Formats: sequence, structure tokens, C-alpha cells
Amino acid sequence: MGKHAFLSASSSHRWLNCPPSARLSESYEDKSSNYAVEGTDAHAFCEYKLQLALGRPASDPTENLTYYNAETEDCANGYVAYILELVESAKQTCSHPLVLIEQRLDFSKYVEGGFGTGDCVVIADGMLYIIDYKHGEGVRVEVEGNPQLMLYALGALEMFDGVYDIDAVSMEVYQPRLENISTHTVFKESIYQWAEEVLRPTAELAYAGEGEFNCGDWCQFCRVKAECRARAEHNLELARHDFKLPPLLEDDEVEAVLEKVDGLVSWANDIKAYALQTALNGKKWSSWKLVAGRSNRRYTDDAAVAKVVSTAGYDPYERSVLSITAMEKVLGKTRFTELLGGLIEKPPGKPALVPATDKRKEITAAANDFADQN
Repeated sequence: MGKHAFLSASSSHRWLNCPPSARLSESYEDKSSNYAVEGTDAHAFCEYKLQLALGRPASDPTENLTYYNAETEDCANGYVAYILELVESAKQTCSHPLVLIEQRLDFSKYVEGGFGTGDCVVIADGMLYIIDYKHGEGVRVEVEGNPQLMLYALGALEMFDGVYDIDAVSMEVYQPRLENISTHTVFKESIYQWAEEVLRPTAELAYAGEGEFNCGDWCQFCRVKAECRARAEHNLELARHDFKLPPLLEDDEVEAVLEKVDGLVSWANDIKAYALQTALNGKKWSSWKLVAGRSNRRYTDDAAVAKVVSTAGYDPYERSVLSITAMEKVLGKTRFTELLGGLIEKPPGKPALVPATDKRKEITAAANDFADQN
């Protein structure tokens, strides 16, 4: 993978909603997480498998992957099957559709220095397909209105629109670990209209470090989320309720708190993590100090312990069936379903209060129906 653009497609959800965050976070180190490494490894393996399936030369990256197991293989096989099916469908209107893998897509006409890398781009007469592989299982990625895919589409249109006479763009998310396969098709004119009316002016603000700070779910991946004053002020608005007991609040006040409470908890945890890390780096807080936290006993040598206990005539081991998630990773989703599909059940989930815009079906509010879940 090459270096990211300053205003990259992958971070566009943040800088399009909060333009000044781009410059504000510029000097902060971009720390990679285990989840990011896992996602990068999955992308590399998917690229390899897809190249092979298309009859192209490719080097097996497996030995260099930190994260590789049966689940990785299963996800990649599903992704490849999905792409091949899409290509066959494209052949109905175009005898030789163009399939690009890990393609650099330049949208700098609208965003200063802007480019990104499309996981898979399929181009046929009349239709452009943008497919984005998502390996994460924590957050479901929605395709409609997704600025990352719209930027990829814009970059691909800039390169191929005149050559293939494209009419429409199909943006697609393949997220196997959440069983999320979503598509959204728009006329190409709507992409260009968005680029002129929304993207270009917002990107100009972001590049200049101007515009209004704005807090939302995009703060999750912002490098300055713990220190951002705008985010602090946004979350501290809850203090205007004086933390009265819930029954003393009006309905609209309760709903106002519900809208902010998850962000408030996330922000508070970010503050705690930031303060701890800076203390570990040597900062002295005036009213707080570093201490050794609670610790648990542990063996210094598991093998030696097992040998001693076995010699004494005892069994040092305990056995239990792997969790469903761990078992699925060991077997791979396909083999897991073949072997254990009939032995798995999914009981109703514990009731949760979510925004009315949530796509899940509403349930009845009879408290007794859920008494055994509390």
C-alpha cells in the first residue's frame, strides 16, 4: 500500500463532516491498531486470490501475514466468488469488461492531492462497479451516501468515462464477517453534482484548515479526539441537565441525552486513555498520579507446572468446547456451517433502545417477554 493522501478517501467521512480536523490532526502520529493490521492482511490475501482466479500471476503473501487462518481463507473465497459473478453479469452487455484490482484512483481535480486505492473496479459499457472489501466485524458499513466509495467512483469516472461511455455507477460493500453485502446504484451525473456542490468546497476548507468543527461518529478515528476542545464542549452540553434523576426530566430532555450519551461515554474513555498514556510518557498531572494496578498471580512456566502436577498424580489440564467465534475461525465459515449448522441456535437478543432510523424491526414493549434476559 502506498502513502495516503492528505485528504484521503478512507478518512473522507471525517474531513467532509469536520473540515478543520484534517489540519488539526496532521502533526499527530497515525498509530496502527491490531484491527487495522488484520484488515490490511485480509486485503492482501483477497487481492492474491482474486488475481489467481482471473488467471493473472500473483505471489502468495501468506507467510508474511500476521493474521491468517481458515476464516481469512473463507472470507477471500467468498469475495472472489462475488467478484467473478459480477464480472459474468457485466459480460452480458460488454464482451470484455475491465477488471482492476487495488487500483489507484485520482480525484485531485476536486480535492487537492486527492487519491485513493479501490479494492476492485469493474468497467463495462454503460456501467461502472466500485467494490470495497471490509474485513471489520465491529461496525456495519453502509453503502448509500458513503463518501469513500463516491470518491473512488469519481476517480474511476475521471479515468474511464470517456472510454467506456458510462451511464451509471454501482457502489458495493462486501463485508463477510457481518454478512453485509450492500449495493447502491446512481446515475453518474449525481456523482459529478456531489463533487461540485459538496466535495470541492468542503475539501478546499479542509485543505486550508478552515470551516466549522463538528462532532459525530466520525470522531472515532480522529487522531486528536481526546484533546479536541470542540468535542469536549459538545459532550459537556449534557451538564445543562444538572444530572437530574431521569424521572424529573421531560421526554424531550431524555431523548436529547440519549442522542449524546454514547458519544459522551466514548469521549470520557478517550480522555482517560489519553491522560494515562501521557502520564506513562512522563507527564505529571497536578491532581493525579501513576500507581501499580491490581495484578493476578500467574505461572512462570506452564510446561514445568504441568510436569510437576502430572508427576504428583493430578491432571493439570481443563477442557472446554471452543466458543462459536473461535470455532468458526478454526474451521472457516463454510466448513463450520457444514459440520455444526444444525447445532447452532440464536436466541432473541436483549432489548436495546436505538434511534428510530435504525433498520432493525421494532419489538413489542411487554416487559414480561424479556424477564429471563435480564
